[in-house]
Amino acid sequence: MFTGIIETLGTVQEIKKDKDNVHITIASSITDELQIDQSVAHNGICMTVVAINKNLYTVTAIGETIKKTNISHWQTGDNINLERAMKLGDRLDGHIVQGHVDQIGNCIVAKETNGSWYYTFEYDESLENITIEKGSITVNGVSLTVVDSGKNNFSVAIIPYTFEHTNFNSFKEGTKVNLEFDVIGKYVSKLYANK
Repeated sequence: MFTGIIETLGTVQEIKKDKDNVHITIASSITDELQIDQSVAHNGICMTVVAINKNLYTVTAIGETIKKTNISHWQTGDNINLERAMKLGDRLDGHIVQGHVDQIGNCIVAKETNGSWYYTFEYDESLENITIEKGSITVNGVSLTVVDSGKNNFSVAIIPYTFEHTNFNSFKEGTKVNLEFDVIGKYVSKLYANK
């Protein structure tokens, strides 16, 4: 379980294909605090640490994860948003984030708005995910509030701190991102659809 409050950035050092899997090695300032078998969210994708070597650690993505996320777009040198799992008793500063990406979104607007930034993302509405204004959304692991909600798109406004400390500062039109829709909204949507 995560909160969507990004702890730090990691840098992809190596991407190694192995049958349907991909092993990703990341350099990070938190590597010395990690343990093998620990869950870490990478751009919102919950993956397990499988190896540690000095300031580098490795995670493995299986075919299902690769299919539903933007991992196939990652390259060596990319900065990845990182968050370790929350501890019981910690404050829940963001919202409930599972680290289970629902689908890939496409950035269709990326603009500065006099001290903050405004982004619009489009998604596949046939997968029956929804957003609501002032509801929660996770973009590349970042917990955000929806400011505009459309049928197959939504917008978010980013404060300078988030822009500077996450990989939002690299987003432009056409950037592919991982989307995890609000878990409560998913349950309500499913219940409503079954009536």
